[in-house]
Amino acid sequence: MENLNKWLLLILLLALGFVGKSQTQFMGWAATFQNYKVTDKFGVYFDAQWRSTAQVNQMNQLLLRPGVNFYLSPSFTATAGYAFIPQQRMSAGVTGYLSEHRVWEQVVFTHKVKAHHKPVATVAHRVRLEHRFIPTHQAAGNSLVKDGHRSAGRLRYFARSVVPLGGRRDKGAFAAVQNEIFFHTADGGSFDQNRAYVAAGYRMSSRFDLEMGYMNQYVAGAGSASASNHILQLATYIRL
Repeated sequence: MENLNKWLLLILLLALGFVGKSQTQFMGWAATFQNYKVTDKFGVYFDAQWRSTAQVNQMNQLLLRPGVNFYLSPSFTATAGYAFIPQQRMSAGVTGYLSEHRVWEQVVFTHKVKAHHKPVATVAHRVRLEHRFIPTHQAAGNSLVKDGHRSAGRLRYFARSVVPLGGRRDKGAFAAVQNEIFFHTADGGSFDQNRAYVAAGYRMSSRFDLEMGYMNQYVAGAGSASASNHILQLATYIRL
């Protein structure tokens, strides 16, 4: 248990290191993360996320991200996929929704943390590379019009720990803590953002989790352009 406590403390300290002077908004996110195993070596991945603006009943972004899983071993999974992301954008006081497209690849490594030779938590590490095609736009009357796109790349590292609270790993309440850090692949790998998250959930079965938590999203910017968003997230996890 001592090793687990050190791991959780490391994630939280890393997250708190990014909190500073910045603009603040409150948002709501709803998400589903799904994995469907077709064979021992192959499967399908999908996640969908609805993200609000500061007005929680208004959509800022919808993310649809399908992929193909390749099970390299019980601990390693590689995935490649595509993402379609309509997002609210603004130009000259005019707002509208324009879509970003992404191609992405990732690898996930999972392992168990033990205390007294018994597993007490599961830890997942994920490295994801994104190739982004972001729309450029201008205002035309009362509409926002796409006039091209720009390409960008991003590298993300994610760590998540899930701790069962009732002693059972297949069913019951659990706590989760995670952190994800983002870097631009251009400009010498400059820092983009950090997402720190703590949650409580309930494992209905080995195939379904329901979870609610708080996320602090720190987005880097020049001076006061940095943002620290406070996010309430409701999520489901499906494993079939």
